[in-house]
Amino acid sequence: MPLLHPGDRFPDLTFAVPGGEKVTVPALFDGGFGVMLFYRGSWCPYCNTQLRAFQRATSSLDELGVRVAALSVDDEATTAELIARHKLAFPVGFGADAASVADLTGAFVNPDPQYLQSTGFVLDPDGKVVVSVYSSGAIGRLVPDDVAGLVRYLQEHPTA
Repeated sequence: MPLLHPGDRFPDLTFAVPGGEKVTVPALFDGGFGVMLFYRGSWCPYCNTQLRAFQRATSSLDELGVRVAALSVDDEATTAELIARHKLAFPVGFGADAASVADLTGAFVNPDPQYLQSTGFVLDPDGKVVVSVYSSGAIGRLVPDDVAGLVRYLQEHPTA
């Protein structure tokens, strides 16, 4: 379970979103900056707060060319309800195989019940990791203001 470090290429990760469509990160970000979030589940209050915060920040992130996606082990119905409850406009995947995702990305996995711990990646337009944030528990996660500030800095200082 290797951790992804700045400069590493983010592995192709394909997942289903409610309604049957499949998306693949980093291709989903279409050559722009991207944020990939793994969240513990719809039951997690910290995860709900994080997802709502990224939804509220959509317009400011859009202005910077940043796209967001999220993924959990939740089932399709639970994920669809979460999307509707928070009016999430970014792709939210369901049914992740926690062990497989951990093997690809180094995310921590809670053993029983099995779910992904909060993990976040900021990806550059080439699909490479700029920042990886790994949490082994409920707290410690990416926030939209930090992502916006980082992307703004990278756009103003392309050699940084």
